Amino acid sequence: MSDAEMTEERCPVEAIAEIIGRKWVSLILRDLADGPKRFGELEHSIKVSPRILSMRLQELEADDLVHREVFAEVPPRTEYTLTERGSLLIPLIETMREVGKHFI
Repeated sequence: MSDAEMTEERCPVEAIAEIIGRKWVSLILRDLADGPKRFGELEHSIKVSPRILSMRLQELEADDLVHREVFAEVPPRTEYTLTERGSLLIPLIETMREVGKHFI
């Protein structure tokens, strides 16, 4: 493998760290691990501003980690769920929870 090929290859740890290292992402994933959540439920649980939560959810949706579904109801209802790809991160979140108990 050439030096150019090695520098172009992305480290898997770096790829995951870029995702869950974004502020609030690990908490969003934690909450969605329990099943579908509405925006207000996430906002209340995480205690983050609506603007930031909306931005993070859009990023996670663009990364194919979260699915957003809008229901044609009055008033409209929107739910967020983890995609299959997003569910791959849950064991990591669970490990963080267990290890974190030793740091609180």
